[in-house]
Parts: sequence; structure tokens; C-alpha cells
Amino acid sequence: MLSPKEFATLMLVKAAPDQIDMCRQELDTLLERQLVALEELACGHQRLHVTGAGHSMLNAVARKR
Repeated sequence: MLSPKEFATLMLVKAAPDQIDMCRQELDTLLERQLVALEELACGHQRLHVTGAGHSMLNAVARKR
């Protein structure tokens, strides 16, 4: 199960991937659990995106409300 901070970070990655601080500790857990992934952009920068598993997690929580 994700901590509240990890879940909030997952929601932030989905909503605003270009605005998230890449140094957030919660990203390590999300990357390890393959809920987010790093994408290499042509300009040499990296960008986070939510994976299929991450979307499934967000959808499951949304249905429980």
C-alpha cells in the first residue's frame, strides 16, 4: 500500500508531470513499484509519466470514494 505522500505524488505526476520535483523521495517508491516511469526526451531531459499500473491504482482509489 502507498503512503499518503506517495499517493499524492502519483496524483501530481498524472496531473502535472513537468512541474514535479524530481528529487522527491516518494518517487523512488513509485519507480520501484513501476507506478511511474522516466521517459527520455529528445532534448536530453527526463520526464515522468504514470504507467498502466499507476493508472489502475488511481482508478481503483477513485472507484472506492
